[in-house]
Amino acid sequence: MTDQACIIGIGQTEYCRKPGSGMSPLGIQLKAASAAIADAGLKGKDIDGIMPFPNLGHAEAFAANLGCENLRYASIIHMGGAAPVASLQAAAAAVNTGMANYVLIPAGWNGYSGARVKQTVSQDTASLPGGAIARDFYLPFGLTVPPQWYSLMARRHMHEYGTTSEQLGCIAVAMRKHAQLNPNAVMHGKEMAIEDYLASPMLADPYRIFDCCIETDGAAAVVVTTVERARDLKNKPVVIMGAAAGQPYPADEITNRKDMFRTGLTIAAPEAFAAAGIKPSDADFAMIYDCFTFEVLQQIEEAGFCERGEGGAFVEGGRIELGGDLPINTHGGLLSEAHSLGMGHIVEATQQLRGNAAGRQIDNAEIGVVTGWGDFGDGSIAILRN
Repeated sequence: MTDQACIIGIGQTEYCRKPGSGMSPLGIQLKAASAAIADAGLKGKDIDGIMPFPNLGHAEAFAANLGCENLRYASIIHMGGAAPVASLQAAAAAVNTGMANYVLIPAGWNGYSGARVKQTVSQDTASLPGGAIARDFYLPFGLTVPPQWYSLMARRHMHEYGTTSEQLGCIAVAMRKHAQLNPNAVMHGKEMAIEDYLASPMLADPYRIFDCCIETDGAAAVVVTTVERARDLKNKPVVIMGAAAGQPYPADEITNRKDMFRTGLTIAAPEAFAAAGIKPSDADFAMIYDCFTFEVLQQIEEAGFCERGEGGAFVEGGRIELGGDLPINTHGGLLSEAHSLGMGHIVEATQQLRGNAAGRQIDNAEIGVVTGWGDFGDGSIAILRN
């Protein structure tokens, strides 16, 4: 599949944190999807493949509302936040094998106004991958929400490798700096220094409030087709050089893994880089799924940008900021732009490679890496080029 498929259209809505956006989750996603289809120079009837985000939409509903008259490929990848990037891999396979010509990948929700933490835990935990483990063994002992579950890995990394809170703070501060360059970021106009990070309340040691992604309403979407077919469309394609996905073992439990830091990305990253024929050091930037600060650091390591245990030093000194060695999440990411379920990372990578990330453009950006993180460590990765 190397260099045979591409992203040809992108779209996103405004992001907000307020009581009710006035649109349903489907309505928000349709708005982003329509923007992506128009950006590609297509119409709804051209879309014949749809890959909705798990539990947030059905292909039939998108097809009916967008006028997709010839839907012949529909699929959902159940990997939580790793699903959008994993869907790039599946969409590339679909268009390259003729299963579809144009595949729409939407993702969006009322993540602030319609999905509060107390509802998620009490109503939906058992239905999630790993949810039965959480219900029977985590919740009774007070581990009720993701910051608590994932904090176990962060604290273990601190114990084994000496990672510090200040290093996690470097990630939070970098994402907030980038948000100041992105008018669509919820945290645009809300600057933060390392002192602000260290003074923020502790939620689940070592996670403070500013270690955690923000809850927002909004959506984003992309359209995938073949490089050959893209020649007839208006946009320069952003080519998928390689993509892969994987799951840790066991996928439904964190604390009893032989290696707590071996995630799905550990499996997927070598495969994707081998398919692309490049090394991690060849990337000009990375869009890394930043549900929590430590998960950025962990994915930097597991993707191969540095050795395990060296992630703390890697993020220091502005190295991951715009102008640094490896700019990460130049849009602000989940920590400071919006929780767009990882789709915003793909949109930003596409904008960077098109050269139209106004105000935050990376000079001479040619190759970018996008990752996804889901559930209890599912991982996905795509390597893109212009």
